Amino acid sequence: MSPITLILIAIGLGLAGWLAGRAKAWSFQKSDPSIRLVARPNYHAWYVAVWIVIPVLAFIVLWSIVAPQLVMQSVLASPAANVLPDFGFERQSILSEARAVASGNAQAVFNPDAQGLVKPFYGAISRYNIIGLVVTIIIGFGGGAFAFLRVKPDFRARTRVERTVMIVLLLASLVAILTTFGIFASLVFETVRFFGMISPLDFLFGTYWSPDPMSSAANPDSTRYGAIPLFWGTIFIGAIIAMIVAIPLGLMSAVYLTQYANPRLRAWVKPALEILAGVPTVVYGYFAALTVAPVIRDAAVAVGISNASTESALAAGVVMGVMIIPFVSSMADDSIAAVPSAMRDGSLAMGATQSETIKRVLFPAALPGIVAGVMLAVSRAIGETMIVVMAASTAANLSANPLDRMTTVTVQIVKMLTGEGSFDHPATLSAFALGFVLFMVTLVLNFIALRVVKRFREAYD
Repeated sequence: MSPITLILIAIGLGLAGWLAGRAKAWSFQKSDPSIRLVARPNYHAWYVAVWIVIPVLAFIVLWSIVAPQLVMQSVLASPAANVLPDFGFERQSILSEARAVASGNAQAVFNPDAQGLVKPFYGAISRYNIIGLVVTIIIGFGGGAFAFLRVKPDFRARTRVERTVMIVLLLASLVAILTTFGIFASLVFETVRFFGMISPLDFLFGTYWSPDPMSSAANPDSTRYGAIPLFWGTIFIGAIIAMIVAIPLGLMSAVYLTQYANPRLRAWVKPALEILAGVPTVVYGYFAALTVAPVIRDAAVAVGISNASTESALAAGVVMGVMIIPFVSSMADDSIAAVPSAMRDGSLAMGATQSETIKRVLFPAALPGIVAGVMLAVSRAIGETMIVVMAASTAANLSANPLDRMTTVTVQIVKMLTGEGSFDHPATLSAFALGFVLFMVTLVLNFIALRVVKRFREAYD
């Protein structure tokens, strides 16, 4: 039985408990009008519903993890499993085929050895579906009965319900923190393993990047893991070229839309500009590879650069800058529009021109939001992968020439983690070290943005 079915059952039981708790609370006043309830009937109803839904949902989450393992153990314990290979891909393929047919996700098996496992799988799945359904109903009725019996005129149901909601909100707020901590912990663990094989100095300050997945994992050549070309490519493409394109265009579009455009034009232009943020990055990659890169190559050849290639850091950076214009423009637009109109009107009343008001009043007052938008755009740019793969290649070159081929940290992470590389080899583990460095850089950028925003917000509040 799918978790969706169990969740619907939980909702149905919760609704029944809500109605029963509310009816019982109302019955106290109907039987004796002099009785005053400490909490309203709706709070008693929600108290019963919470005691049904939350335990049932907790069981569903646990059961969705445990049930597949129990089914597999039951099948492997059956006599039909004796035909399975001891280990390997073929064993998993046979089990997957039999399970798919037994679950109704496939019509037939391709491997004859899987046919005999279909019936054990079907029986195990049916058995544990019934067990899950029965336990779900028992937990729902048990929690509902416990809460229903506690519904009394002097019971403080409102306090209990609000405390439960507060705990749920707290857990929801901790999801992002715990997720970040989990990502950080996994990166640190794998990075420590990598630095146990490769010197951190060679990795952080080496200028040659060419990992060899076929080399010996016990004695890798540490000189091949110099990540400086990757760091430079990431900064050059994402934080220099892209920002040169995005910041001026984004700020100028925000100024025009907030200060010069009439409301009718703004209602059309602003949504059209923000549509750029929803375009898939692969589309930008095709645009960079098929349109922008050839134009840049032809322009370079026209001015006498004979070795110009269709893959260049400039092509990737320009298109990446176009992609992140909405981040800069939207944040700057909102920040400028949020400046109190009294500041703008006061500047104009003192004789300042509109351009002087924008430069000396609106921009300084909106600077926290503008800086936050720029930092968000930089973080977005340095994490981009698809545009660099399609327009700037995967070659790790340390060069200041924007027409050269370059690559970034994220591209190499994808390259190292795709394929059949062993997670005990430094070539594969290098992806985690690169991810850790990128994580720390993004974290530092966020801290800088917060400090700048806090400083200037205090100055202009």
